[in-house]
Amino acid sequence: MESATTKKHKFLGLFSAIRGYNVAMLMLAQYLAAIFVFAVDKTLKEILLDIHLHIVVIATFFVVSAGYIINDFYDAKLDAINKPIKTHIGNWVSKNTKLQVYFLFNFIAFVLGFIISWKAATFFAIYIFLIWLYSHKLQKFPVVRVLSVSILDILPFFVMFVYFNYVSEIILMHGAFLYGLILVKEIIKDFERTKGALLINRATLITKYGKRSVKRYVYLVLIGVAFPAYYILSFPEIGLMQYYFYGVVLWIPFFLFLLIKAKTFKHYLMLHNMLKVVLVIGVFSLALIDTSVLLIRILNQVKI
Repeated sequence: MESATTKKHKFLGLFSAIRGYNVAMLMLAQYLAAIFVFAVDKTLKEILLDIHLHIVVIATFFVVSAGYIINDFYDAKLDAINKPIKTHIGNWVSKNTKLQVYFLFNFIAFVLGFIISWKAATFFAIYIFLIWLYSHKLQKFPVVRVLSVSILDILPFFVMFVYFNYVSEIILMHGAFLYGLILVKEIIKDFERTKGALLINRATLITKYGKRSVKRYVYLVLIGVAFPAYYILSFPEIGLMQYYFYGVVLWIPFFLFLLIKAKTFKHYLMLHNMLKVVLVIGVFSLALIDTSVLLIRILNQVKI
């Protein structure tokens, strides 16, 4: 009984370290993109029986999970102050075990990439290096940190371009739109981290530039997010997905109003969670794309 409890604790600790919820949403986004964007000329049965597609998604799971693990190492002191419960759960797995899992996951992802193609293997190798570079070096610089982590958050999604071997304009614009939202989410996280950052003397956007100035940057980014949303609305193939973008455009002023009023940790946590909800809805909105119109455009896509 005690052994079973210990195994359960270790599983929960590892799940917390790899941020299982985030990884699951990314994998779902890849499948939805495959079904409703990249492979609309195939039946659902053909897509579900595509072994290589499953390998791409599984490899993504391993490489992104490994990235979260190594980031967990470097954020341990900060999280111990700002996220004590998460840190306690994560400590159910030893640092040595996490390190072993990190190397194992990266190795598996790289091997799976080679099964697909040398391009996929190269993509995963570069991503592994960039994650290490971010965790070891880049996150020490506040501006570089939020810009680079936002790119790294969305980059695994674009391995689908490598696998399906063509560029989808609508997904590129959707990616720019999501990057803007993720960038805002990362900036908001700096507001949540202020207490821990001050105690361990780590530079963040807030400690370096002040809350008022950083809020102005968020205003500009969110205004910028409206441009790809407006551009995407010009594509007839987005179908019912248009209502998601209309909703976001209307939501932005409301979010800005709450940000202006925000002062406490709870306020910023609420804003952070709001962004998560919008991003999750954005993933599911891929299922609303009009594939009958999209198929015509895909036949004329530029090969890579």
